This record gives sequence, structure tokens and C-alpha cells, in this order.
Amino acid sequence: MLHMLVLFCLCWCFQIGVFSESLSVTEGDSVTLHIGVTEIHEDDDILWKFGAEKSQIAKIKKKKQNFSIYDDVLDGRFRDKLKLDNQTGSLTITNITTQHAGDYQLEISGAKKSSKTFSLSVYARLPVPVISSNSSNCSSSSSSSSSQQNCSLLCSVVNVSHVTLSWYKGNSLLSSISVSDLSISLSLPLEVEYQDNNSYSCVINNHISNQTTHLDITQHCQPCSVPPGSVSLILLISAAAGSLLIVAAVVIFWIYRKRRKTDQEVETSAEKVTYTELAFNRTNTEESEVKEDSHVDYAPITMR
Repeated sequence: MLHMLVLFCLCWCFQIGVFSESLSVTEGDSVTLHIGVTEIHEDDDILWKFGAEKSQIAKIKKKKQNFSIYDDVLDGRFRDKLKLDNQTGSLTITNITTQHAGDYQLEISGAKKSSKTFSLSVYARLPVPVISSNSSNCSSSSSSSSSQQNCSLLCSVVNVSHVTLSWYKGNSLLSSISVSDLSISLSLPLEVEYQDNNSYSCVINNHISNQTTHLDITQHCQPCSVPPGSVSLILLISAAAGSLLIVAAVVIFWIYRKRRKTDQEVETSAEKVTYTELAFNRTNTEESEVKEDSHVDYAPITMR
């Protein structure tokens, strides 16, 4: 019984020409709603409506050669954005915004009546994901054989809706986060080793498009740096150690010079003492020789 009811509904829809079609476009693009014929009949009247209010936005009366576009309706959201094909009856919306999302109803009256509904979804243009490193979360993981430092990353997008943000390692999904109606900012963290050679990418996508940013590990991931306070302390200690080394070198040089000067003075004094003793000994010997010579040469002579 149920199958018969479904078959009857389908036959009824085809008989009166009721159809529907769903379309998705990106904000800023153009879309054409096609009737499906190459040329409308002379007796056909084409009427385009939009939204729940079914506001008329375009009309064709082929026989009367009457072609009208009502682009001032609904606060003028369609102004200068509608193009009507007089031959096929197709309607084109240019430079689409999210205000143009909704249902477009086509009604054809003439020899054969038919209608068609186009459900148009408009997605905001996707931003390019931004990858940044979070140096404040720089950490290290130790194993039995080695110790490797890890790099904390963050992939972010702002003002998005109806999207999914994901991290991929090669073609494998690592993690993802989704948002539906609200326009918010999304961030998704990832931690990798800074020497990792694998290919990572951050992807944002909706039903019709995507944007990808590939991770450059050499740019975003470096070994954990020393905190600024520690750097200042290290520089201070290094300066103090350098000053001590200079002072020690000066003291050692001064002691060396003083000791060398003292040694030179001792050597000079020793040379003077030796010279004096030599001179003194030589003088005494000469006097002894003179005395002895005098005693021998000048002996008293007795006269008879």
C-alpha cells in the first residue's frame, strides 16, 4: 500500500511538473537558475518568486514581449544583481551575498503548467588558516634512549560558520573541530617533535570549498629557547666570570713581573759580591809578594 502511495505521488508530481533542486555557492559568486529548456513557448508566462513571502522578482510574458525585473523588493537586496534570459527564462543572480540564500520558486503557465523550486545555500568565502607556534607551551618528552623537544602549534581561523577545521598528517586525519550557525573564531592545537619530517597541514572546509595551509616545521618549530630572564642571568654570570678571569690574569702577570724583578736583583747583588772578593784577594797577594821581595833584596850589610 505504501509503495502504491509513493508511486502515485511521483506520477502526480511529474504530471503537473513539480520539481526541486538544491544549489550551493560561495559568497561573491554568480549562479544561474535554469528552467531546463532552450526556448520558452510563445504562450508561456514565466514568474520568479523568492522567499517565504514569495515576493515577485522577475516576470516574462512571451506573447506580449513583456520582460520585467523587480529588483527593488525586499529592501533592494536584488538591485543590479538580477539578469533574465528572455529566450530560455533562466534567472541569474550576480555577486551573491548571504542575503540571497533561500528558496526561489519558478512558475510556468501556458499550454502546460509546471513549477520548480531552487533551494540556494550561500557560504561565506573561506579564510586561509593561520599556523602559529605557542612557545609558552614548549615542552620535552623523555624516553629511555633519547630526549626530544616538542613543538606546540595552533591553527586558527576567524569569523567563520558552517565549517570544519582539521589537522592532517599526510592524508590521515589527526583532529578536527566544527561550527554550525554562529560566526566565531576557531583554534585547533597540535603538538609535534621539532625534528619531525612528516608532512602536516591545516584544512578548513565546508560543503563546497576548502582552504589548506601546509606546516613548515623549520619555520615554526625550533628547540625550546631559554626564557628571557634566564638569558639575562646567563649573560650576567658570563660577564662576572669574564671579569674574574681578567682580574686573575692581571694578578698573575703582576706576581710574575714582581718575582722576575726580584730574581734579577738577587743575581745583580751576587755578581757585585763576587767581584769585590776577587779584587780583595788579588790586592793582598800583590802586597805579600812585594813584602817578600823587599825583605830579600834589602838585607842589612855589615861594613868592616
